[in-house]
Amino acid sequence: MKKISIMLFLLMFGMVTIIGSASANPVTYHPSLAHKDGAMAYKHMEYLAYDIGSRIAGSENEREAAEYIVGQFERIGLETEVQEFDYNSTKSSSNVVAYKEGKSSKQIIVGAHYDSVSAGLGVDDNASGVGVLLETAEVLNNIKTPYSIVFIAFGAEEVGLQGSKYYANHMSEQEIENTIGMINLDSLAVGDQMYVYGNAGEDGFIRDQALAIADKKRLDVETNPGLNPHYPAGTTGDWSDHAPFKAKGIPYGYLEATNWEIGDLDGYQQTVEHGGIWHTENDTLEFIEEEYPGRVQEHLSTFSTLLTDLLKFMNKTSTSK
Repeated sequence: MKKISIMLFLLMFGMVTIIGSASANPVTYHPSLAHKDGAMAYKHMEYLAYDIGSRIAGSENEREAAEYIVGQFERIGLETEVQEFDYNSTKSSSNVVAYKEGKSSKQIIVGAHYDSVSAGLGVDDNASGVGVLLETAEVLNNIKTPYSIVFIAFGAEEVGLQGSKYYANHMSEQEIENTIGMINLDSLAVGDQMYVYGNAGEDGFIRDQALAIADKKRLDVETNPGLNPHYPAGTTGDWSDHAPFKAKGIPYGYLEATNWEIGDLDGYQQTVEHGGIWHTENDTLEFIEEEYPGRVQEHLSTFSTLLTDLLKFMNKTSTSK
């Protein structure tokens, strides 16, 4: 690990400490630690990847990661439950679900998977997404948001979107109707460019509002330019946790860092220099910070700022759903 760069980051953005066991292991929040820093997200990401390690679906490490996330949501003060599920007959995992009441009983789901593959440590894919999820939940805790928010950390994404499929498939018709959208956070740390995607047409309102916020705040976030006709401009493929909700007719937004202008123009090759980092032994802080100094901090700061403002000012009045 690049100890010097990490230390400089902490000195720049405030003191954040981790103490105790995984399930009661708070990243201590101080009011002076502004959410735009991404410092809390960084420490959550670092803990998941280095104190726990790779989090293969169904493994003890995946269960430990779930306990850590439960502990964080409960520390923040959110109503939290664990949704256990089985898959592939003999395998088991869980979703960690936390609820924040908003001004409206209508809700928006924000999710990120916490499992990883065995290669690397899953820093980018997807400890980065969980870090931003947890930081945003903390920052918004005492803010009355336009809609109620369901924060979900999904298990077993890497083996067929098992957690998000289970959650979406067990939503009632009333819950589906009551959900204005789902925002997915996946692989935020290392790609060459930061993106937000959404549905085509009117149901792309989450993407459109995110891009408007990015423009106003001068955040370096764009959308898929549509160079590949299989993935029209502004959209993406059905390969992450947004897909089961999209299949239920729930509009989606999706934050990701990758590069849509190289390789097969499908967003899979994240970087010009090293191709894909996810699912490889390079998905570690040592590699990412050596090759792309400052990129992780910039991305976590940007995505945390964007997601927080998006949830603070979400407005669905112009959509048809």
